[in-house]
Amino acid sequence: MIVAGVDIGSLTAKAILLDEEEVIGSSLVPTGSNSIVAGRKALDFALRDASVPEEEVRRITATGYGRLTVDFAADTITEITCHARGAHYLFEDARTVIDLGGQDSKAISVGEKGKVKDFVMNDKCAAGTGRFLEVMAHALEVPLENLGTLALQSENPASVSSVCTVFAESEVISRVAEGASRVDIIGGIVEAITSRIYAMAARIGFEDRVVMTGGVALNQGVVKTLGRKIGREIYVPPMPQHVGALGAALIALAREREDAG
Repeated sequence: MIVAGVDIGSLTAKAILLDEEEVIGSSLVPTGSNSIVAGRKALDFALRDASVPEEEVRRITATGYGRLTVDFAADTITEITCHARGAHYLFEDARTVIDLGGQDSKAISVGEKGKVKDFVMNDKCAAGTGRFLEVMAHALEVPLENLGTLALQSENPASVSSVCTVFAESEVISRVAEGASRVDIIGGIVEAITSRIYAMAARIGFEDRVVMTGGVALNQGVVKTLGRKIGREIYVPPMPQHVGALGAALIALAREREDAG
């Protein structure tokens, strides 16, 4: 029984194909300005990756901010539900999921069966998101993928007090002018955003196991610094950006089984 989950985020669109509960195909493409095209492309690339024709897919479930644009999906489910389900599949004892996406961040309390117990979300400010890190990397003329490694090298993080993207960018430029090293400025940026994420997530509390999903989970500086603030290890799945799409596919599988009797 082949099913698919498509997750259209603000920066990237992802798709996962499952044959029963085994992942057989995946994809990740930029969302760009057209979420409809991005969702279609993500599914097509995942089908190609799995060498499966679309006619063999029994059900498609969409999630993410662009989920309502996916006219080829049978269901649309919130990304909070999908990230909880996907994280539980990957880590059965996952109880706290921190999802750091392109333009929002969430903390989710997860029950024993992957159900959402509670959540908090920040979609009003870019602090702690992929977009925030992109802007900071650009201001410092540092490749985005290098930020995490550089942050961990800092022994004296510079003070970056603002969590507003615009003001933080100005503050970073000022720190450069003052002669602070890029490594310490990056360390300060990571300290600032992890403090913001910690404050948000602390509203629902931290239970083992803590799992981080979303593109920012690829930044080891953020993962390790936040883990230090929480006081426990944060687990990151091999493909953290795909956890929402995985959860959507698992929900598609469960619903298809129910319909099949």
